[in-house]
Amino acid sequence: MYREVTMIEVKEVLRLRGEGLPKKSIAAQLGLDPKTMRRYLGAAATAGVRVRATISDEEVRQVLLALHPGGGRPRGDGWARCVEQRTAIERWLGDGIRLTKIRKLLIRHGVEIAYPTLHRFAVLELQFGKTATTIPVLDGEPGQELQLDTGWVGWLTLPERKKRRFRAFIFTAVRSRHRFVYPSFEETTARAIEACEAAWEFFGGVFKVIIPDNTKALIKQADPLEPRITAGVLEYAQARHFHIDPARVRHARDKGRVERTVPGVRDDCFAGEVLIRLEDARAHARHWCLNDYGLRRHSRTQRRPLEHFQTEEHGLLLPAPTTPYDIPLWAEPKVGRDQLAAVDKAVYSIPHTHVGQWLSARADAYTVRFYARGLLIKPHPRKAPGAQSIDASDYPAERSVYAMRDVDALRRQAEAASDVIGRYAAALLDSPLPWTRMRRVYALLGLVRRYGAARVTEVCTIALGADMLDVKRLKRMLEQGVTAPPAAPPARVIPLARYLRPATQYKLPLAAAASEGEESQ
Repeated sequence: MYREVTMIEVKEVLRLRGEGLPKKSIAAQLGLDPKTMRRYLGAAATAGVRVRATISDEEVRQVLLALHPGGGRPRGDGWARCVEQRTAIERWLGDGIRLTKIRKLLIRHGVEIAYPTLHRFAVLELQFGKTATTIPVLDGEPGQELQLDTGWVGWLTLPERKKRRFRAFIFTAVRSRHRFVYPSFEETTARAIEACEAAWEFFGGVFKVIIPDNTKALIKQADPLEPRITAGVLEYAQARHFHIDPARVRHARDKGRVERTVPGVRDDCFAGEVLIRLEDARAHARHWCLNDYGLRRHSRTQRRPLEHFQTEEHGLLLPAPTTPYDIPLWAEPKVGRDQLAAVDKAVYSIPHTHVGQWLSARADAYTVRFYARGLLIKPHPRKAPGAQSIDASDYPAERSVYAMRDVDALRRQAEAASDVIGRYAAALLDSPLPWTRMRRVYALLGLVRRYGAARVTEVCTIALGADMLDVKRLKRMLEQGVTAPPAAPPARVIPLARYLRPATQYKLPLAAAASEGEESQ
């Protein structure tokens, strides 16, 4: 087989010569040596091919055969033995047997063939090891497609001779091959959105379509027909008005123009560079994209990517964002038995009907929204890590008081039973930390539900009179049927006599008698 380059050269030489161009001009235009061009024209004359403006592929083939009359070296005896065993070799290859094993089977049957000869025969005659041909995809319209690839590209040199590896999001314009590289430590949805925002600022606009790799940061579940895009990325694409068209599942041949960009960025941009911070890597990558790669002639387009982009694509992009994007955090928390769901190390209350369920949560800078099967069930204000947002209405009425430590509501429940029970509950809660004694009031209300308000009121009256604040003893009193002692009869009051003489008339002159006795002594 002849090189494709040689076939193109021969065809162009014959075509340009058929158009009447001089030989020197043809050699200068195609970059060929004049002797090589004369050899092509001589071979065309030998093959009887008439030089004209339109040359068919069959005529080019005749010229190539005239250039190489030998047709290659003759085959040896090993090749002849391969031809004789062609049917068996082809059958074994169809059964999935390795070529090294096939050689052993042939030797077992008395056919000795060198492995290089057997391999060459299998490749040339039986298409061994050849993959299916690919179809080139058109580049599309200017300003339409932007392809995205990710991979490990370099190392940061940290103090004390330590190193930290970093990866990069690599954006490549399909039409112009203009490139933007955004280094990052993580490959998460938030970092992907951050890289896209930096790319729009770098390109000066938004491309209409992004063709990414099937990274988990962007594609939740890869599928050739209906891929599932990550919720955060899908929301971002809708906000910036571009479309996401993922590559195929296993072999991303739909985006071959971006493949092999990771080794190029790794070897040409970051290899050998001493970078200390991630900001240094980003600044170096931007400089490389604009002043090195952007000004280097591309081997496929034969144009400088930066100039090509500015000429054909920049004016066709969507307007660049003017306000920063509030990158949301998407999570899938589970509602625990305590009706709390954790998002970014903060906890939020959820209605009790969703206990044990997995929810979808979207947290932006100010609000956290919880969804169940796509329906909004609960919004909360965003809290810092370690904080909590509790809504009493999420809990059943009998549990909301305890959850919110609502001591006043608990006291009002006791007062609703009776004033005495309310005073007893207030005495139980009389503490610098009243919520630590709420269980005692719950136990008191349980006694009310079990024995009735009248019985508990009677016992609480006795307990308050004795200054006894013990709910367990109160319960024993109810179980033993303790009642208040009967009231003592009122004391008899003797009425004053009508003609009662004053008490002064009955006072003895004790002081006078005592003084006379002292004088007599």
